[in-house]
Amino acid sequence: MNALETLTASPASAAAFDGIAESYDRSFTRSLIGRAQRRAVWRELDLLFQPGRRILEVNCGTGVDAAHLAERRIEVLACDAAPRMVALARRRLAASPFGARVEFRTLAIEEVGALAGETPFDGAFSNFGGLNCVEDLPAFAAQLRCLLRPGAKVLLCLLGPCCAWEVFWSLGHGNLRKALRRFSLRGTVADLGNGASVLVHYPAVRMLARRFAPGFRLVGWKGVGVTVPPSFVERWAKRHPKVLSFLEGVDQRVAHLPLLRGLGDHIVVTLERIQ
Repeated sequence: MNALETLTASPASAAAFDGIAESYDRSFTRSLIGRAQRRAVWRELDLLFQPGRRILEVNCGTGVDAAHLAERRIEVLACDAAPRMVALARRRLAASPFGARVEFRTLAIEEVGALAGETPFDGAFSNFGGLNCVEDLPAFAAQLRCLLRPGAKVLLCLLGPCCAWEVFWSLGHGNLRKALRRFSLRGTVADLGNGASVLVHYPAVRMLARRFAPGFRLVGWKGVGVTVPPSFVERWAKRHPKVLSFLEGVDQRVAHLPLLRGLGDHIVVTLERIQ
């Protein structure tokens, strides 16, 4: 299962994502690969958002990232379209001594404009591919801009347009369709199980920057999972934990390098709201 397949991005697919909410933490959050990739995102998150800030999180899933931010004394309004995901997130934070710093809303990415009455946020965050499912990114960007203070930073983690691990692993296992799926300009239909599916797009960084303009400017970006494999290789990772640990260390050193950073399972993009 891919991390993307556990995070909601549209009201229509909320029920489908609800159906896999219970398995998300087992299949990704607690997996060796899931933890390695999340640590990479958290390193960027911790550099960008300081204690005392108020952050909007979209496609919050089961609240793992919201809990991390709250532990760092950051206030979070966390949203997800799937009611079951939100319920699990609330349960996670209810057991945390930092839970009072997080407020949850059942709200799809495309509906964030409904938060217009809130006090402007100091930043925004989206993790692990929720935005890959959004058809109209410029519309989302316009809504988001109205919710943020001038100069606010936005950290977006999306599935990258070219994952070297996925290409070579899939080719090695005779799965040409999977090897090439991220190169489709029209997007790829991802099967969520139980007859549900969602259309997934893999925008390049330049294209993403254009879709968030003119309200935002690109500050920087890096890869996540350049040498660490995608989550569907978890069985291999369990057999070779020391190799995975070594690859995680390499990932930290090469994830920002030109050419290599574009080959990761995910990309982490930092934007700034224009004054």
